[in-house]
Amino acid sequence: MSGSESSSLKSITEHFEELPDPRSEVNREHLLVDVIVISICAILAGADGPTAIAAWAKSPSVSVWLKQHLALPKGIPSKDTYRRVLQRLQPQAFQKCFESWLQQLVGTRDARLLSIDGKSLRGSHDRKQELGALHLVSVWATEHHLTLAQVATSEKSNEITAIPQVLDLVDVKNAIVTIDAMGTQTAIAAKIVDGGGDYVLPVKGNQGGLEEAVTDFFGDHMEDDFARVKVSRCETTETHHGRVEKRSYFQVNVPKELPGRARWKGLRTLGLVVRTREINGVESDEIQCSISSLRRNVKLFAKAVRGHWRIENTCHWTLDMTFREDESRTRDRHVGENLAWLRRFGLGLLQQHPDTKTSLAMKRRKAGWCVSFLSEVLFNSTT
Repeated sequence: MSGSESSSLKSITEHFEELPDPRSEVNREHLLVDVIVISICAILAGADGPTAIAAWAKSPSVSVWLKQHLALPKGIPSKDTYRRVLQRLQPQAFQKCFESWLQQLVGTRDARLLSIDGKSLRGSHDRKQELGALHLVSVWATEHHLTLAQVATSEKSNEITAIPQVLDLVDVKNAIVTIDAMGTQTAIAAKIVDGGGDYVLPVKGNQGGLEEAVTDFFGDHMEDDFARVKVSRCETTETHHGRVEKRSYFQVNVPKELPGRARWKGLRTLGLVVRTREINGVESDEIQCSISSLRRNVKLFAKAVRGHWRIENTCHWTLDMTFREDESRTRDRHVGENLAWLRRFGLGLLQQHPDTKTSLAMKRRKAGWCVSFLSEVLFNSTT
C-alpha cells in the first residue's frame, strides 16, 4: 500500500469518526468505520446486500487488501454485522457523514442545477407486512452527477411532503431547482426562493386553472409567432441511434393578467418546450409548459430543463441497469434506505472517475475484479 493510498483512506474514514455507533457495546467486535468503509467498497465492487458484502470482503485478495488499509481488530466482519449496522443506522445521520466527502467531490464548483425526483424500489414491497415499495426522493446535482441527499417515503403519493424535507438537507442558494409536476406547489416554490434559489416547475393538470391559463397564453401567442410579446427562444437538435430529437425553447415574462400570479413567490417567467422526435420516419410532438423565478434567459432555462430530463437516464436508469436496484428484495426499511444511499454515492464515485471511454457497468466490474482499480475510484475522488 502506497503512502498516498494510506493518506486517502484515512481521509475516507475521518468522515465517519463522529457517527455514533448504534450497536450495543456488549460483544461489539468490529469498528463502525471499518464496517462502513467495507460496505462502500463492496457496493462499488458489485455487492447488493449484507451477504454479498461479506462474501466480497472475505475473498482472499480482497481480505488481504482490506487488512492493509483498515484496523480490523477481529478480522473481516460477518454478514450479520453488516446487516445489524445497516439496520440500526439512522439514514439521515448516515447521509450527513458524507457531506464533507461530497463537498470534496464538488470542490469549488457550485452545484448550480439541482434536480429533485422520486424513484420506487420495486422489489422492496412486503405483502405480509402490507408495505408498498420503498420510494425515495433525491436531490441530484446535474453538473456533477452526484446525489446530494435523499428522503424515503412509503409511497409515491407522499412526494409532496418529502420534497420540503429533502430541500432542508441541501443548500439551494444560487441554485436552480427543478422538480416534476407533483412538486409544482406554492409552498415549495416559496421555500426555494426563501433559500436563495430559483425554480423551474412544470405546469400540468394538478394545477388546474394555472395549466389552462399558461397553455392558452402560449397557444394564443404561437399563432402569430409571438408578435405581441417579447420572447427569447433557442433550439437544439440531437441525433442518437437513428433518432432525431429537436427541442424548441420559448421564454417570456409573466403577463400581469395571469390568474393566481401573486400566489407564486418570485414568479418572473413562463417557459415552453416543444419536443419533436423522429424515429424510423415516424414523427411525434410533446409540449411542456413551465413557471419559473428565473429572469428571461432562455439558454439557462433550456439547460435547467434538459438537466432535469437527464436524471432519468443518468441516474435512475443506471441504478436499475448497472446496480440492479429494482431487483433488490431488501424489505427492512432502514437497510433498504441505507443501501440505496450507498448505491447512489457509489454511482457518483464511478462517474467522477476520469476514464470517460469505459462504461459505468464495466467500471463496476473492474472494481470487483481488481482492488487497484477500486483504489483509483475511491482515492482519485478524494484527493
